[in-house]
Amino acid sequence: MIKTALAAAFLTVASTLSAFAACGYSDARMTCADGMIYDSETGSCQVVTG
Repeated sequence: MIKTALAAAFLTVASTLSAFAACGYSDARMTCADGMIYDSETGSCQVVTG
């Protein structure tokens, strides 16, 4: 019974991690409000000027 529970937990964690990798989780883009643009240097949205 314990082996079955451990195997189920391992498979759940493994499938979750592989789903993040397959979806390009590290390539996620931040969405800013209208009139703002993402600044990769500061890691935040900045007001568009000009």
